[in-house]
Amino acid sequence: MRIISGEYKGRKITAPKKLPVRPTTDMAKEALFNIINNQYYFDSITVLDLFSGTGNISYEFASRGTQQITCVDQDYGCIKFINETARSFNMPLQTIKSDVFKFLEKTTQKATIIFADPPYDFSLELFAKIPELVFNNDLLEAQGTLIVEHSKHTDLSSLKNYSYSKSYGGNMFSFFEIEENTTLEEE
Repeated sequence: MRIISGEYKGRKITAPKKLPVRPTTDMAKEALFNIINNQYYFDSITVLDLFSGTGNISYEFASRGTQQITCVDQDYGCIKFINETARSFNMPLQTIKSDVFKFLEKTTQKATIIFADPPYDFSLELFAKIPELVFNNDLLEAQGTLIVEHSKHTDLSSLKNYSYSKSYGGNMFSFFEIEENTTLEEE
């Protein structure tokens, strides 16, 4: 995998083969960051990277200037690899070794962007639990976005707070946002 843009553009990162991961492809990652780039200033957002695996997405945010990035993964090898890579690039990544669902149930940490890349073989019920916990626990900032990566064979459009999806090859990104409760007053 490589960093697509920013300060560390072009740097290759090679994860140990024994890690239980499926890194986001460069093509899908580039398309995702083009969407994010049109909505946010990278140097003024906070990011929560769930099921962070190799840290691929977090490195991209850090390379583009994001200073507050938290990576959550339950695998010790993944957390160790992210810490080593962040140290070697001098990136401001904080890591938390935890089951993501337990973390979401307990944390009060808010983020502008919450990115989740769970295993593609999750059931729809497990996928649904991610936005449910994020929104029920008020973890997104006001103009924030939850992005869930999944297989194109999984449809998350029926879930609460779903906004839209984008497909890139076999990868799909579903975007979830805070629903605005607006009522028009009669004049």
